[in-house]
Amino acid sequence: MATNGNLLSTRGGGGNEAFLSIFLGVADSATLASGWTRYAHFGFAVIDQFDRENSRTRATKKEFNATNPILGFRSFLPLTELRNPKRGYLLNDACLVEAYVFTGRTVDMISHEFIVKTVLGKRKTKEGDCVKAAIGNQKTTTTKPVEVINPSPTLAVELEQPAEEDMNTFFTSLEYELSSSRIVYSKEEAKEALAKINEALNMTPVDLNDSGKISPLKQAFMILASFDGSSTTLTIEQKNELLGLEERLKELANRAAKAVQDKNQLTAKESIKRTMTRSLESSLIRYKEVETEVKQVDQILAARHEEVVEAQKKREKMLAERNGIYRSCKEMKMKLDALGKEWAVYEATARVGEEEEKSVEAEWGRIKDFISSINGKI
Repeated sequence: MATNGNLLSTRGGGGNEAFLSIFLGVADSATLASGWTRYAHFGFAVIDQFDRENSRTRATKKEFNATNPILGFRSFLPLTELRNPKRGYLLNDACLVEAYVFTGRTVDMISHEFIVKTVLGKRKTKEGDCVKAAIGNQKTTTTKPVEVINPSPTLAVELEQPAEEDMNTFFTSLEYELSSSRIVYSKEEAKEALAKINEALNMTPVDLNDSGKISPLKQAFMILASFDGSSTTLTIEQKNELLGLEERLKELANRAAKAVQDKNQLTAKESIKRTMTRSLESSLIRYKEVETEVKQVDQILAARHEEVVEAQKKREKMLAERNGIYRSCKEMKMKLDALGKEWAVYEATARVGEEEEKSVEAEWGRIKDFISSINGKI
């Protein structure tokens, strides 16, 4: 990759939080032949001059071309953190920035551990050229560019407001880099992941859905699918199935919860039906009792004219009670009839819920058997 003198520049931001931005560019890219490309695995570090271990580092792999001759990190470090006196990023108006560049495609060395353990000028690698860009006792102003030591692909640092599309691009790129990175998991991590999965599968689907433990299983399945031990005999198909089981378990747990909800709905409606039926039966008995009493009072009124006034008052009271019972029963009967019209729907929903519950239990058992089949392989 072509190199030239490096340029460091800064500029302030507006209302939102401003960031330090760092970019790597191909020198004299306009003079290169049509269709040119340059690969680089590169990283930057803003050094904590109090404690190198706390330095802010980031690394990536990029393919430079005529469309994208300059690539890097637009939101490398917030200015508030850069200027924090408790951190050593800006000491005596000097900020130390290091750049690491490897051009070999087989090299995969740049990491936070590599950077903070590397003392430039004393450590060399065979895999690629490692260069250090340092700002020597210069102020970070908004106008004055400063030249850094060691020529390398163009290094540009600027402070600016993050645009929304830039943030989206950054996180999309970050997600791709993380998903494509090859992480080596230990046997202990694989066993721990398997234990978490077994713990989840030993729960009922409904309990798992309510526990909030489904999402963490995604990492556990990924560890199992990525684990590559000497005794592991997992096929590609098994690994692919492991990667999809988190979503599958989530779906099954949701289905189980919905099935239980449907069954509980019928149970609740049955309870309402029993209560209303008992109330109607009780009201009917009372209605008959009152009807008999009314007749008895009528007989008393006929036989005992002298008690007509007192008996009439009692009769009117009983008639009012009877009318109240009638209205109450009529309204309740209408509700019961309406419930009867909907009863077939509730029964059908309950049957679907029972079938769905059986389906979930069968699928749940299959997954448990599958996981049990690989327990001895980890």
